Amino acid sequence: MNVVVVGLGKIGLPLAVQYARSGARVVGLDVAQGVVDSVNAAREPFPGEHGLADGLRAVVPSGSLRATVDPADAIPHADVVVVVVPLFVDEHGVPDFGWMDAATEAIGTHLTAGTLVAYETTLPVGTTRGRWAPKLEACSGLVEGQDFHVVFSPERVLTGSVFADLRRYPKLVGGLSDRGSALGRAFYEQVLQFDERADLDRPNGVWDLRTAEAAELAKLAETTYRDVNIALANEFARFAEGQGIDVADVIDACNSQPYSHIHRPGIAVGGHCIPVYPRLYLWNDPEATMVRAARNRNASMPEHAVESLARLHGDLADQRVVVLGAAYRGGVKETAFSGVFGVVEALISRGAAVSVSDPLYSDDELRRLGFEPYRPGDAVDAAVVQADHDAYRSLSAADLPGVRTVIDGRRVLDTARWGSVTVASIGALPVAA
Repeated sequence: MNVVVVGLGKIGLPLAVQYARSGARVVGLDVAQGVVDSVNAAREPFPGEHGLADGLRAVVPSGSLRATVDPADAIPHADVVVVVVPLFVDEHGVPDFGWMDAATEAIGTHLTAGTLVAYETTLPVGTTRGRWAPKLEACSGLVEGQDFHVVFSPERVLTGSVFADLRRYPKLVGGLSDRGSALGRAFYEQVLQFDERADLDRPNGVWDLRTAEAAELAKLAETTYRDVNIALANEFARFAEGQGIDVADVIDACNSQPYSHIHRPGIAVGGHCIPVYPRLYLWNDPEATMVRAARNRNASMPEHAVESLARLHGDLADQRVVVLGAAYRGGVKETAFSGVFGVVEALISRGAAVSVSDPLYSDDELRRLGFEPYRPGDAVDAAVVQADHDAYRSLSAADLPGVRTVIDGRRVLDTARWGSVTVASIGALPVAA
């Protein structure tokens, strides 16, 4: 089976390796020559994906995986084309289909009869049927459902653990016809393997949702649920702060009952998924007031964290404040929608002298992100923990000379190591505040 993966990013490249390991002959198609050269040399073009380096060394020299920038070199020979090209959303929640339009047109121009095209990029409901299938037909002169088939099958993995997540979570698929759904299911059953899951009400594996629209909504719904749930936790946290209550104790108590699944509050919701996909849902359903309110609440948390710091510390003007963590989450070198940007902006607006530290980023990388790097050993007045890097668990007051106040936005610090320093968390401010 010949498979083409379009888009060799942090999801697409691990997928290509997974398919090659499962016996397919895979061609990765990407617009970046540097990425293609790296893959063809069996080198990972980006760090941090567990198992990717070993996977590339296994499948590239064997000829099971190669990469190209030329659609004409890849698409005409494909039995299956899997599309994992980014879709962006602007500040108003309007999707920018530019890259995906270009990729779809390139696929359609070289599409041959008998090919299955599977879109994995998260999409607004109706996009697969209403946008991609017609574009493929127009570019190829072929008829979907007759000459070729299109399915939607959302990626459900996290960067850093893609291979494990592929085994852990059911693979959802929905076609534009019963035949398309059946072909999509057969493909994924051939190239994926699944862990047993006793907690599921049916066997783990490929789950056919029958329509592309159902599969599109499933991805938007599961991600939007997390955004709304985190927003609810943040609401509880902000109220608890005013009452002298530690919201973590409350959430633990609530979740001891099997029908309560409250998430954890925090300084920010970042990454490519949770801050973005609720906006795609809102594009479909602009009357979803609960979703909109949740997104606004979560977006406000960096400002709230800095406001809390000012309440505890006092006037932040001319105060030296270090932000710990540029990454949007611990252990992942990625700043997409990271809370660091809102935290730094809020601190600067109050006149603070702000620096940023992150064990995953060099000083030059932090400067390119627009930040002043913190130099270890420099004196500071206050600190804000923005990312839950493991390295921060062993930090103490000695690591930040002169620090008086810390807002731990991720509850990652060992407070016993901070002596007389005031350390507060989201949802647990001192009563005096």
